[in-house]
Amino acid sequence: MKINGFVQNTPVVRKVNGNSIRIKNDFNGHDVIGDNHIATSIETPMREDAFVLSDEQKMAIIEDRFRDIMETLGLDLTDDSLSGTPHRVAKMFVREIFYGLNPGNKPNISVFENKFKYGEMLVEKNINLNSTCEHHFLPIIGKVHVAYVSSGEVIGLSKINRIVDYFARRPQVQERLTVQVASELKKILKTEDVAVVVDAKHLCVSSRGIQDERSSTITAEYGGVFKETARREEFLKYLALD
Repeated sequence: MKINGFVQNTPVVRKVNGNSIRIKNDFNGHDVIGDNHIATSIETPMREDAFVLSDEQKMAIIEDRFRDIMETLGLDLTDDSLSGTPHRVAKMFVREIFYGLNPGNKPNISVFENKFKYGEMLVEKNINLNSTCEHHFLPIIGKVHVAYVSSGEVIGLSKINRIVDYFARRPQVQERLTVQVASELKKILKTEDVAVVVDAKHLCVSSRGIQDERSSTITAEYGGVFKETARREEFLKYLALD
């Protein structure tokens, strides 16, 4: 039986980072893109009508659809332990792990004059990261390290954590997340002198597919003075400190 979207033997041409790639397999390129963690855009792919529905309406729809998934898997939703799961998942998706999809939830960031005239890099390391792989909807967990050199303005330290968490709380690809955090900090601080390093484990690697539990993925984005070898090495040396 041929199922639309899954069985297609003809080669498929897809756009990836502006380049055309030719994919030939029995799954229309879905597994190739997912298993290789290929991102298709710097911005999170969103439809124009993404926010026509209210959060409550989205939760109601997701609850119904997730109940269908659980029933399809053969689970007994009359059991007390499972009966509330569709609602809990819907609430979790909209209000918690994917709240960063809604620009209305973007943290308000105030900047302040650098009255101390501090001219060296400021480093905040080991920022907690909880995100979700957009290919398999499994967790990405790890740490984010951020540095910047003030151009005359600074932000509160906790605001850096909030920026990281906002962009993490959506279906993500780690490379995109790294660039999004760096770009947002550059815009807020009005400087290119920003560095972001992300070190994370992907449960789509450890719990399925190759099932490698030891590996982690490191991505980095360097701007301004951090493109200079000495400044970048200084930043990385700070990250190595206990």
